[in-house]
Amino acid sequence: MNIPALTPKSAWLPVTPRGVAAFALAKTSRLLFVQFVVALLASFAIGWFLHHAWAPSVREAIAKIPDDACIQSGALSWPTNSPVLLSEGHFLGIAVDLDHSGQMTPTSHLQIEFGRSGWQASSLLGVLDPPSWLKTTYPSDVRVALGRSELEPWWGAREPFLILIVMAGVVVWLMTTWTMLATLYMLPVWLMGFFTNRSLGWRGSWRLAGAALMPGALLLSAAIVLYGLRALDVMKLGVAFGIHLLLGWIYLFVGPLFLSRHPDAPATAPNPFASDK
Repeated sequence: MNIPALTPKSAWLPVTPRGVAAFALAKTSRLLFVQFVVALLASFAIGWFLHHAWAPSVREAIAKIPDDACIQSGALSWPTNSPVLLSEGHFLGIAVDLDHSGQMTPTSHLQIEFGRSGWQASSLLGVLDPPSWLKTTYPSDVRVALGRSELEPWWGAREPFLILIVMAGVVVWLMTTWTMLATLYMLPVWLMGFFTNRSLGWRGSWRLAGAALMPGALLLSAAIVLYGLRALDVMKLGVAFGIHLLLGWIYLFVGPLFLSRHPDAPATAPNPFASDK
């Protein structure tokens, strides 16, 4: 496949295959800088979503917790009726069901339910199975006061900082993940350049692989914002998540085609079916 090499001289916009290919010719510092900017944009999208969609439900739930509620000896002490729905937002709901009886059918996209000895998360599809590293039981060696008088000022003072911590974690996660994936994808990109006779070395392959992951991140960030604005439902958000993974693979294998041919590569044979004018 012979695509004219019109690669931009400066690598700034990793949106098109040509823009991604430009990073193969740029300095590594340029790639890392643009990756950092894209990671910041993704973190702002997630931070905005947490503040706009989830935090109001948390504040509403805290306002309804009785003052005597606490976690002690690994169990939730709940002095009032159960099950009870503390908040029911469009995106997040919070409930207490000491026996996890299943009477609280979630209408929110995600519902956190606190039971006697642990918590569970559920969605419109049913109870979610958390990863093994995520502990869902309560600590047994400390007493945690959950009353409104204690929890409301605690959360009010820390909510912005908790969101900032999540945002910082997103940046670190993306930068680390992109570095690891670029190293993993470097060989396929180099092979693509080798078999298509492109001027692409190992360092350029690593930079191109790293740049190919950014368009998907930009797409998913936009999808999260649209989801928070209710322009996308949860199913379409899931589709956007799948497309963002596929998009990276497409850019990995299409990007090298927009680089110039290697000077030692044989010239492309003319098309024998092309008419002479």
